[in-house]
Amino acid sequence: MSFLTFIFKFVLYLVVFVVLIALSAWGVARYVYSEELPDVNSLRDTQYQVPMRVYDRAGGLMAEFGEKRRIPVTIDQVPPLVKNAFLAAEDDRFYQHPGVDWQGLFRAAWELLRTGHKGQGGSTITMQVARNFFLNSEKTYSRKFNEILLAIKIEHELTKGQILELYLNKIYLGNRAYGIAAAASIYYNKTMDQLTPAEAAMLAGLPKAPSKYNPIINPTRAKIRRDYVLGRMFDLGQLPQAQLELALAEPVGSTLYLSATVELHAPFVAEMARARMLQEYGEAAYEKGLRVYTSIDPRLQVAATQALQDALLDYERRYRWRGAESHADLAAGDVAAAATLAQAQRVVEGLAAVVVLEASAQKVKVVDAVGATHELDAPSLKWVKASLGKDNDRVVMALVAGDVVRVRSQRDSTLKEGVVTLAQIPEISGAFVAFDPQGGGMLALSGGFDFALSKFNRAFQAQRQPGSSFKPFLYSAALENGFTLASVISDAPLVFSGQGSNNADWKPENYGGSSYGPTRLHEALVRSQNLVSVRIIDAITPQVALNHAKLFGLPTQQWNPTLSLALGSYALTPYELASGYMVFANGGYRVAPYFIQRVEDVNGVVLFEQPKPKLCDTCAPGEPGAAPRVVAEENIWLTNMMLRDVAHRGTGAAAGRALKRPDIAGKTGTTNDQRDAWFCGFGPGVVATAWVGYDDYHSMGRKETGGSAALPMWIDFMRVALADVPLQENKPPKGVVTASIDPASGMLVENGAPGSIREFFDGRHALHTTAVVSEMLPPAELSESLGDAQVTEELF
Repeated sequence: MSFLTFIFKFVLYLVVFVVLIALSAWGVARYVYSEELPDVNSLRDTQYQVPMRVYDRAGGLMAEFGEKRRIPVTIDQVPPLVKNAFLAAEDDRFYQHPGVDWQGLFRAAWELLRTGHKGQGGSTITMQVARNFFLNSEKTYSRKFNEILLAIKIEHELTKGQILELYLNKIYLGNRAYGIAAAASIYYNKTMDQLTPAEAAMLAGLPKAPSKYNPIINPTRAKIRRDYVLGRMFDLGQLPQAQLELALAEPVGSTLYLSATVELHAPFVAEMARARMLQEYGEAAYEKGLRVYTSIDPRLQVAATQALQDALLDYERRYRWRGAESHADLAAGDVAAAATLAQAQRVVEGLAAVVVLEASAQKVKVVDAVGATHELDAPSLKWVKASLGKDNDRVVMALVAGDVVRVRSQRDSTLKEGVVTLAQIPEISGAFVAFDPQGGGMLALSGGFDFALSKFNRAFQAQRQPGSSFKPFLYSAALENGFTLASVISDAPLVFSGQGSNNADWKPENYGGSSYGPTRLHEALVRSQNLVSVRIIDAITPQVALNHAKLFGLPTQQWNPTLSLALGSYALTPYELASGYMVFANGGYRVAPYFIQRVEDVNGVVLFEQPKPKLCDTCAPGEPGAAPRVVAEENIWLTNMMLRDVAHRGTGAAAGRALKRPDIAGKTGTTNDQRDAWFCGFGPGVVATAWVGYDDYHSMGRKETGGSAALPMWIDFMRVALADVPLQENKPPKGVVTASIDPASGMLVENGAPGSIREFFDGRHALHTTAVVSEMLPPAELSESLGDAQVTEELF
């Protein structure tokens, strides 16, 4: 045997031996490691961490809650342009290799032998899926080996399309963006199919190093990486020459859209939904991809927000202007510096920050955040002058160049050209809530002027005394306990010995200290007479009144049966009061209020849906899905008749004058020292409550009542809510009879022909009977004439 033959055989045997040893080592290592590898079949049921999204009832996005922004998509939803960009950047042999690109691995191994450093390379998309779902990012040989084994297993279990779908949904692309769909939204405010080749290439370049190639903070490096990806797409035949040239010339031009595009601004409602889901699902609510659909009507929500803001701004305008928010020394006429100062101010809903450029007693010129100049209107100058007292002709003392002030703006904080109206951030607070009285769904809610200024939800959380807006519940109780609308009650002054605070005497008074003398129950509610109300509750007992109020769903378990209950002395939230008024609005049924209509999981499977309540006269309270009758139909109709008169000729008459609808009803409410102002009322298909007051309970001012401070808010909302709603006919139920009496003869007039009262009522006895009678005929005589029929009203 020649020496060369010997050498050849030795080398051959050595190679075979080394290969056998390597294969054996591979087999042993694969067996050992495979025992510890996770089951890749779990990838088939992958649950991504997707934020919770809250919607209005029409599907408009209201808010998004969760640390990770992700919008899961199927591979069929990913445009070819986006697929090609990521394959060109990360794994152009994706469809050829079996999960591991051996060529890439050998290149990485050669780099290690050549330089002694572990470098990038050889990591396929399948291997990245293995690492992202099952492993960590540490650079160790054992992790890399596990990654290779897992990639091979994944390729055996899943299709290429499934693997690419997992990758494009899981990959982190910076700025809280997980997955390509979320990245398109965050960086470009676009959907995937709207991306240009340059934008797709920019996003495809991010997985390598999201911070390093971020187009916002490193536009130069980002462009280099983008252009590299575009070049790879061209080399692979995925991008024509003409498109390449256009894409390379396209500026980086990215703006972060870190928050999802909100279609309806209702932060107080969104927070209510978030808190409810957190209570139901725990912290997982932020990652389960819950879709929470509320009962909010977007049109009415906008109206409620605007009505509340206008009411609070109008209140501020009735009192002293407090002066500029801040001041900076600016060079005379420096519009650019003024605009920069305006841009630096915090954003406040409905109020734009402007900077005074020049001021005199006749004209004040201001500059907004975009550099446009405006003049304050004449009423604004008058307001400023009035706030200066004796120096009311010297506006220059209150406004000087460099002052930062607020003016009323559009919903998007922009200003119309020309004159603008001076305003100030309200110190007064307010709340508004509206329901559908038939179904119980909350239609609109605003818990304050601006959620960013104060997240306390006054509509849902503030415990305030309702004042006279509680009286309808008391008067309804009176009708159930022997009183009629025609009952005459004394309005003389009262003193209750030892029943005040600290055992002092309690001396209730009417608003303004007036007294009307003997008054029919109907008129007492219309005029909101406190002394009559106290006598009513004293007659039927506070416990009876409390029990009756409980039927409406009011939180009576927190209240005590005292005489002051007649004047609304116990606290509740606007949400609770409005839900109680639903019983008046729907004819006597207790409908449970709600604001979450439906909850779906990330795949659209319904997890919860609010059932439609069944209005039922015979159902028992607590019966599932039932809205039982809790107050007699006749009682509700008679109480509502009084409430309609309140809204047309009583303390809420401004509502009737403004809306010109006979089918609206409601009640004002004002507490001691004008600490709270309310209006609660309803029209066809909607019941709403408006509240105004200070968070620290100090007085709003001597003239600030429910009719002046809260009612305008309610009117503005109802003007929108009832705009296209037909008038509702107000037919009395069968148990209510109306009779007319000739004031001269005291005889019944029926269809224009006099007849005897006894004849009219023969066989028509009802639980509540409304008799339209003359003041000349005393109720006692009329009652005697009617026999068993119950007198409930006099109109003349």
